Amino acid sequence: MTTTADRPLAPAADRSTVAVPTFAEIRLPDEVRDALGTALTAVGDPTTDIDHAMTRYHQAFAALPTGLLQQLIDFGRHIDAPGVALVDNLPVDPELPDTPDDGGPARGKATFVAEGVLLGLSGLLGEPIGVTTEKAGRLVHDVIPVQGGARTQTNQGSEVFLNFHSDITHDVIGRYDIANPDFLVLSCVRADHEGIAMTSYADARDISAALEPEVLETLRSPLFRLNAPGSYTRDVAGDTEVLSDPVPLISGAGEYPEIVISANGVRALTSGAEAALSRLQEVCRAVSHTVRLRPGQALLINNRKGVHARSTFTARYDGRDRWLQRTYVRRNLWDIRYRVTPDNRRVHF
Repeated sequence: MTTTADRPLAPAADRSTVAVPTFAEIRLPDEVRDALGTALTAVGDPTTDIDHAMTRYHQAFAALPTGLLQQLIDFGRHIDAPGVALVDNLPVDPELPDTPDDGGPARGKATFVAEGVLLGLSGLLGEPIGVTTEKAGRLVHDVIPVQGGARTQTNQGSEVFLNFHSDITHDVIGRYDIANPDFLVLSCVRADHEGIAMTSYADARDISAALEPEVLETLRSPLFRLNAPGSYTRDVAGDTEVLSDPVPLISGAGEYPEIVISANGVRALTSGAEAALSRLQEVCRAVSHTVRLRPGQALLINNRKGVHARSTFTARYDGRDRWLQRTYVRRNLWDIRYRVTPDNRRVHF
């Protein structure tokens, strides 16, 4: 698959201590792809009744061969599963409108196969959710370059490397790593012009194995404050920092660690923590798995087991720019019920 996805990069450190693979590839046979595409086309626009649409998507994906379906479901339910999986040869829309230029949904999209792929895969992992300060609470996020955000550490950017990060949400309780998504699904609708944009994923298991013990100890100490997402600080806080309580960046059992890094900035509280943070980004690059997404491909990303990044690419703002769609997925909505909005059970503050 050298034309569509880079193989996992060889890390700088020995990965023999890692018990399980942290990257998986899942490919649909052509006949399965075609049957799934027909079923998803029949659903239509999911936004008219999202719960009905999700039920229909469950029916469509349940028709996959048992072994293939189990691979997808197992990704979301086992602690020793890979942290990232590339799903290939998925159905696509036969025709597409221009890539939106404002970060919002496309206008005039005639079919909704891409949305069905995205939400159907999400439903195998848990429940897609919306956040009011991210894409106006929509469940399907259109991730596209926006001219005014080209140099920002956000999904609107293109001209700067988007550092390794988790997707987090501002939370009044002070802990930004509690209500964040358990999973992301990233599906490619249209590749960038040159086909060079790369999405990278670094698993906390690989990271921990590669870090020096003293650096890992620092990263496991509550010596860091996470900055609220750029969408929150831009739309709510007037471009000012809104920082979390002090937290560790790596936590949990040594064999199955969890990691959190905010894209909009991490504030280290000591010089040692600052050095450890810098070393963490270096190691993330060294152990990361990297893919160049193409239409018909999606990434399943565990947002707790690892962190992801995006390379620079050239945006032309001509209607043919890179276009991904993304969902936030929670295994359990009950744990964040204190954030639910009054008029929508899936959308949270």
